[in-house]
Amino acid sequence: MKSDTVKKGKEHAPHRSLFNAIGFTKEEMERPLVGIVSSYNEIVPGHINIDKITEAVKLGVAMAGGTPVSFPAIAVCDGIAMGHVGMKYSLVTRDLIADSTECMALAHQFDALVMIPNCDKNVPGLLMAAARVNVPTIFVSGGPMLAGRVDGKKTSLSSMFEAVGANAAGLMSDEKLEEYECKACPTCGSCSGMYTANSMNCLTEALGMGLPGNGTIPAVYSDRIRLAKHAGMQVMELYRKNIKPRDIMTKEAILNALTVDMALGCSTNSMLHLPAIAHEIGMDFEIGFANSISEKTPNLCHLAPAGNTYMEDLNEAGGVSAVMKELAKKDLLHTDLLTVTGKTVKENIANARNLNEEVIRPIDHPYSKTGGIAVLKGNLAPDGSVVKRSAVDDKMLVHQGPARVFDCEEDAINAIMAGKIKKGDVVVIRYVGPKGGPGMPEMLSPTSAIAGMGLDDSVALITDGRFSGASRGASIGHVSPEAAVAGPIALVEEGDLISIDIPNYSIKMEVTDEVLAQRRKKLVLRAPNITTGYVARYVSMVTSGNRGAILEVPKCQE
Repeated sequence: MKSDTVKKGKEHAPHRSLFNAIGFTKEEMERPLVGIVSSYNEIVPGHINIDKITEAVKLGVAMAGGTPVSFPAIAVCDGIAMGHVGMKYSLVTRDLIADSTECMALAHQFDALVMIPNCDKNVPGLLMAAARVNVPTIFVSGGPMLAGRVDGKKTSLSSMFEAVGANAAGLMSDEKLEEYECKACPTCGSCSGMYTANSMNCLTEALGMGLPGNGTIPAVYSDRIRLAKHAGMQVMELYRKNIKPRDIMTKEAILNALTVDMALGCSTNSMLHLPAIAHEIGMDFEIGFANSISEKTPNLCHLAPAGNTYMEDLNEAGGVSAVMKELAKKDLLHTDLLTVTGKTVKENIANARNLNEEVIRPIDHPYSKTGGIAVLKGNLAPDGSVVKRSAVDDKMLVHQGPARVFDCEEDAINAIMAGKIKKGDVVVIRYVGPKGGPGMPEMLSPTSAIAGMGLDDSVALITDGRFSGASRGASIGHVSPEAAVAGPIALVEEGDLISIDIPNYSIKMEVTDEVLAQRRKKLVLRAPNITTGYVARYVSMVTSGNRGAILEVPKCQE
């Protein structure tokens, strides 16, 4: 046992004395030590039930012969952090979570780990840590929220944000806005659409790191508690068979996850997190190759915000396993890969059934023949940009309009709310990338305001920042290189014509190279507005959005 390093031999008597101080019995010290990484807190709706999940996992571990020991991982609620300085502290926690979990796991020599995340940065952060630590590990999330209901129709957090825009435009009364406020988020859990948290929990299944049902069983269902107990028991099987994360999270597993991403219509944030996870296993993930996978992968699901179905509907329709079963019919997945069940992907999905062909379209009758995400390149984004194609109105797949340029999110929101953005405009929000934001804040407030005002079929938004999974419309993010490192987006001027062609993966400004060269000579970059603390250190190490905003140690200057 790895934990024997701190438990066995006379030289480790001091270590055992500290285990005695914890209250460990001799019997507990003789068993494998299993770290339970609990993301429980009392501020994030997706995490307030994780104490129950943690207890269920610990029971499962103990039942199967292990000694469970829990320790925490932090989490930020993107919804609460949205639209103010707090959003600068969201993405940066992904690497903080990975680093701190690595520290805890290696400092205490755990034999195995159970990761219990739920929200946006917890899931990828803990997947990154799992790859680094590489001891037998399994994931079980806190589960998705049930959809809200207003006027007899299901709704969710994205509808709530759009209601603010509708109210500002005089399209919704104050009373109706308050009704949405009270009904949009009715239970604990990760918000009920195919937003980033649920995207990443579903992709954890596709990677093979979570048991079937991990991504879709609602937080309030008793099935979620049973799943947690089974996860606790199964990690002991992984320990006994010495099956480790890097045995499961291979290059082919990453490609499976990207394929499932396209079929589900996941959040564009997955195009930040999958490259970061791939980096931890030594895989070079160039986002441009997502288009080749998209070309052959049909989009089978239109969950909110792209459509009017929700995570509970996907769960009832057969979940991620049913989606993967459809994809396997066209040999779009690597099905011989090992998973945390101890079985292959093929074995896991053998008995899966598609129980609702409107929620999960059959492979021969998809919503579209191409996947839910597209990577666009051109003179505005030489290294790429990302759009959730499945959530774009058909009218906006090809669009040209004048740039309305803002150097911060707040100025853009003020202009949108004041009615200064007109049909046909292309809103450009820059200096909000990984370095410029800093922290690459989400632009949910401006996209929701545009949608709420009924402009999502006529106005595009382009940014070197990112979008919430709750954003819809022609919302193009991750523009790379970002403005803060003198990327071309820093050269855009008010009124420049911007051309967007999503089917042909193109985004460009109709400005000559000569004019751009003249502008570059006069360019004065805007400095980040946070210069101390963790975020300042993050800025010094973070890479571009097209590389997943991973952290790299700056090279020494010779």
